[in-house]
Amino acid sequence: MITTRIDSEFLRYLLKQGCTPGTKLPSLDEISNEIGISMGKLREQFEVARVLELVEASPRRGIRCLPYNFTPAVRLGLMAALALDAGAFRAYSTLRIHLEMAFWDEAVALLTDEDKAELRRLVEAAHAKLNTERIQIPYPEHRAFHLTIYGRLENPFVLGLLEAYWYAYEAVELNTYADYAYLQEVWSYHERIADALLAGHPELGKELLVQHMQLIDKMGVSHEVPDTLKELQGVAI
Repeated sequence: MITTRIDSEFLRYLLKQGCTPGTKLPSLDEISNEIGISMGKLREQFEVARVLELVEASPRRGIRCLPYNFTPAVRLGLMAALALDAGAFRAYSTLRIHLEMAFWDEAVALLTDEDKAELRRLVEAAHAKLNTERIQIPYPEHRAFHLTIYGRLENPFVLGLLEAYWYAYEAVELNTYADYAYLQEVWSYHERIADALLAGHPELGKELLVQHMQLIDKMGVSHEVPDTLKELQGVAI
């Protein structure tokens, strides 16, 4: 049994219950008596489950199970890595590039017309922020643009890894500053990617994505460009 490999009585208890999203669990006092561990130890183990977003607790609703999400586990480890070495962002950025390129074809094939229209709406919202008198960095639109493309993948691990990238992006503060010319170039690529998908040309969208992925170098956060990108682009980088 996989659960026997988990070194937490509470997590083993939780998983044996099935933890269907929305299921209400007994109080910690009742769980402590049922699984035979002290309240102090149970509270420590419960906090781990809460940080992993397997459960939530509130005075009014009690303890409830949440849908499985891989992001919290990745995010926690990634934040620790960045705290120890901010240069870890480069390695994770490279991983994210490989993932987006590897799953592009599968993800794009699942997009609906509504999804593609949403990509275009995000582009327009970003341009509106960049063209106002008081310029705003369209970070929420940037994050949503990329995650929308991959959002219909039925693979929580890929989605978790991709979503965690944007938490790292915030941690190294790429969401708080950027050269205006850089932002205009970023959203020029996004606009062309959205237009390519709306026109039914996913191959062109992929080529544009490859080029877009290199723009982060202009922000002073360097990362290794995978050989697959060099091959796709067909030029020396």
